[in-house]
Formats: sequence, structure tokens, C-alpha cells
Amino acid sequence: MKKVLIAIIIILIIIIAVLLGILVYKILYNETENVNNEVDKIPQIVGLTTEENQPKIFNGNQRPIAVMIDNVGEALPQAGLNDAYIVYEIIVEGKQTRLMALFKNKEIKQIGPVRSSRHYFLDYALENDAIYVHYGWSPKAKSDISTLNIDNINGITESSQSFWRVNDKPSPHNVVTSTDKILEIAKRNGYSLTSEKESVLDYSTDEVILDEGNIATTVEIPYSSSYKVIYKYDEQAKKYTRIYNKTTQKDWLTKELITAKNIIITFAKNSVLNDGTNKDRQNLSNIGTLNGYYITNGKAIKIKCYKSSRTAQTVYKDLEGNEIKVNDGNTFIQIVPIDSEINIQ
Repeated sequence: MKKVLIAIIIILIIIIAVLLGILVYKILYNETENVNNEVDKIPQIVGLTTEENQPKIFNGNQRPIAVMIDNVGEALPQAGLNDAYIVYEIIVEGKQTRLMALFKNKEIKQIGPVRSSRHYFLDYALENDAIYVHYGWSPKAKSDISTLNIDNINGITESSQSFWRVNDKPSPHNVVTSTDKILEIAKRNGYSLTSEKESVLDYSTDEVILDEGNIATTVEIPYSSSYKVIYKYDEQAKKYTRIYNKTTQKDWLTKELITAKNIIITFAKNSVLNDGTNKDRQNLSNIGTLNGYYITNGKAIKIKCYKSSRTAQTVYKDLEGNEIKVNDGNTFIQIVPIDSEINIQ
């Protein structure tokens, strides 16, 4: 009899334990589910997610590509400038300029005309952690590429399937390439195709209006007595149309107007570089604190441009010391001679 009673008690204990376990599980499960449901609701309450906060012009971890672009009259029109998130323009020999266009998350079938490297463009490829693409180089650029260990692609050493000449422009202004070919070469060379480096510019997903700025519907930027770049503001499109001297610029293939959402002007001293070639190649004093302008949405403000070394990212601040917020769109960075008489009206 005692054995039967003990067996019954054990069975009851087991049943009670099982029931308690089920009850505890349901309580914990429901609490967890409720917490998860509340977490899921947070983005709906706030109205924003991490992805929605990312700028469209610069997102993801694909490594940027920086391509040297010819900018003399015979080279126009160029292909791919509207697809670049940043375009740098700096003076070179012959009182002309050259461009460096940066691409990210873009598949572009024709970029160019591709032209040779100048050493001070390397500073801006470095600060963007970009794969640097060129077709030839100056002696100083060749030396610096090696010294600074820059991941570069020299089109002269590549096949005509990767860098090819077209018939509708004269040589040497007719070499083009594509993002696919660049990435193929970069992968073959063992270059990283991803980058965790943050953007040089502090993009805003909300529209930036320079309330305290001066009117800037026409911006004239003379680089020399023979070359001036002009921007005209289109109030409807909220972008600036780019003009080369008196020629309104259009894309080589699409025929679309070349436009900019943002314009940054930096004043930097340039001088003749003694590289033994007697070709009037230039040097650029771009390290330190430089004066400039930030222009967007028909307004302009004065800024300071801080660059502490060749590899350091440039920081652009207003005159009160705050880093400027840049509109989520493409930017032309005009690095101009220090005595350039900019006309903004």
C-alpha cells in the first residue's frame, strides 16, 4: 500500500512540474513576443530606418573608383561625369585643368576620355580610399604612386579591350574605359573591392538651405586667362548647369546636361614644378587651412577647408567652426588658384 501511495505522489509531482514548466514557457514566450513586437514597431513610430537615413549618393561598402578625365577643348564632351558622386577639378600645365571623377555603386559602360596622372590628385584619391585610374603619368606622379603604395591602374599597361580608343575624337583625347573593366583589373591585381572609409562629405538626407548665404545663381570660376568654368542655377531642377568657357556641357553619350547639386570652391596656391621636363607642370599647396565657398540651392557661404596631410580627409567647415552639411547629390570640388577672382551673383 505504501509503495502505491509513493508512486502516486511521484506521478503527481511529475504532472505538477510539467504543468508549471508549460506555464512558465508560455509566460516567457508571450513576454518575448510582446517585446519583439514593440521593437518591430519602433521604426514605424519614428518613421525612419537605418537604410532610409543613408544618403543615396554615398552608401554601401563598395570601394570608390577615381578616374582621371581629360578637360581640354578637344576632349569635350566627356562621358560619365553625371554618374560621379564627386568630381575634383584642379589646374595643370598649359593653363588648363584636369578632372578626377569618383564613382561608387555604378555600372558605367563608357568613362572618359581618360588621361594621365598628376601627383596632387593622389591626395584626393587617398582621402577617399579610391582605386586610382589613369592613362600614363608625370614623373612626380609615377614616383608618388610607388612611394605612397597607391592601388592604381595605368591604362597604358592594360589591353585595348580594357582601355580602348574611339574614332570620334583625336588622339590623345580618345581613350575610354568602363567600371566593369576597372573592377576586373582591380580584382586581378588583388586590390580590395570594398572599403569601410566614411565619406569625405557630411551628407544630409534633408534638403540643405543656406538661409544665411548670399545669392548664387551664377558662379564664374576663372582658372586662367584662357579657361573659365561657369555654373548657372536651374531653380526648377535645383541644380547647377556646368559651362566650359561659353559651351554648355553635355554628356558624350546621353547628351544630358552636366549638372551639380553642390559646388565646393577651395583656394590653393599652385606653382611651377621643377621636375626636369620643362613642361610647366604644377605643384599644389593644399595642406593646412584654406579658404573657400560652399554653394547649393542658389546660395553661397564662405567656408574653411582643413587638410592635415596628404592622406587625411579634408574637413569643410563654416566660419563658425561647424562641419557643413552637404545636400544628398553630386558635388564638383573646384580647387582654384589662390588669386582666382571668383564671381558669385
